[in-house]
Amino acid sequence: MEQKLKLYGFNNLTKALSFNIYDVCYAKTPREQKDYIAYIDEQYNSERLTKILTSLADMIGARVLNVSRQDYEPQGASVTILIAENSMVPSGEVQLGHLDKSHITVHTYPEYHPDTCIATFRVDIDIATCGQITPLSTLDFLIGSFDSDIITMDYRVRGFTRDLSGKKLFTDHKITSIQDYIADETLDKYDSVDINVYTANLFHTKMLIKEIDLQNYLFNTDVYELPPRRRLSIMNSLRQEMIEIFNGKNIF
Repeated sequence: MEQKLKLYGFNNLTKALSFNIYDVCYAKTPREQKDYIAYIDEQYNSERLTKILTSLADMIGARVLNVSRQDYEPQGASVTILIAENSMVPSGEVQLGHLDKSHITVHTYPEYHPDTCIATFRVDIDIATCGQITPLSTLDFLIGSFDSDIITMDYRVRGFTRDLSGKKLFTDHKITSIQDYIADETLDKYDSVDINVYTANLFHTKMLIKEIDLQNYLFNTDVYELPPRRRLSIMNSLRQEMIEIFNGKNIF
């Protein structure tokens, strides 16, 4: 903001960011597909996810109050963190329990189908903050924390607060697109689409990776072990999978 807003009382606005990524991989046998899921499950277990979310809380200037985490069988993990805005939190357990309403959650969804040789890994992160905290500044960190082939993001400002004169304010910061909060060098790697409803303070962005280095998508396989026709077939399968996830519908 160019000029800091002067508000009456507590900032009652809620800023909610939903951040979803998909990582796509080619695993040629059922055994390799299961091994990929096990690898992902280990790489992104609840302990590592907790470290990512606590780092995110530090970045937005929030105080971590409570962490709940769980690894699931046969796969997947969840973490929920209760956070507070430092500047608004008085000392004492009773006040903390009364005022601290913000949270961060993450859930993982590894999956594969034995007939397609394609395995996917999805991460859902939801950040709900109240007061002056906004999660938009963490987007580059989140994108860099995962192998992000497809990204979907929703951001919404809910409720209202008041300035000193009593005028209702339905947002406390300017925003035209979620992309404005992502570094240019990150955006250059993706094709991006916006669907925004400005009158509702609702913003949606989808991103699809532009370039595919096949070796990075092969699990336990060297690209040079594959004949050219097979490489092209795998590339087409990977790209088709990404396009369908990006568009949210079956196309091919």
